[in-house]
Amino acid sequence: MAERLVILSDMWGAKKGLWITSYLGYLQQHFNITFYDCQQLGNVDVKVNSEENVHQAFVDGGIDTAVAHLLNKEKEPAHYLCFSIGGAIAWKAALGGLPMKSLYAVSSTRLRSEVKKPESEIHLLFGDEDVYRPKSSWYKEIGIEGELVQGFSHDMYSDEKIIKKVCLDLLNTVTQNKGKTNKQKAI
Repeated sequence: MAERLVILSDMWGAKKGLWITSYLGYLQQHFNITFYDCQQLGNVDVKVNSEENVHQAFVDGGIDTAVAHLLNKEKEPAHYLCFSIGGAIAWKAALGGLPMKSLYAVSSTRLRSEVKKPESEIHLLFGDEDVYRPKSSWYKEIGIEGELVQGFSHDMYSDEKIIKKVCLDLLNTVTQNKGKTNKQKAI
């Protein structure tokens, strides 16, 4: 039976997420996938769909709502692949008891303010030009390592090179069980 993989979108959900179809295309033959649109999960509905308004809606309760809904929906252990705000939602849900085998978070905003880490295997991937990435000291304080990709900014998860890298990492780690993914690279 295929491993379960839960995918959490970025703050735009399916609205600006055509890139997610590339991930699904690579991964659907190897995993039993459940996809969550983070706007729907967090009941985020703004009149003006600007970056500032959507972000503020998540900060003003959308994250907490999404965490509660995820905890209510997901009862079986699974691997999680998350993008931007989706990583923060999965992280908080894991701390709240979400059964998580592993977390692979790409460009996950708001993690830099976390002070506790989930007990599962964690792989954090950021671009070196991402203004929302945690500082090196955060990794030491929280007790994990991360991976930094040169030449990429926050939305790197929509780039085909990163899509291929993430999918290969997941396949190597999860299906072939090739050790831990918490490798330190240029952070």
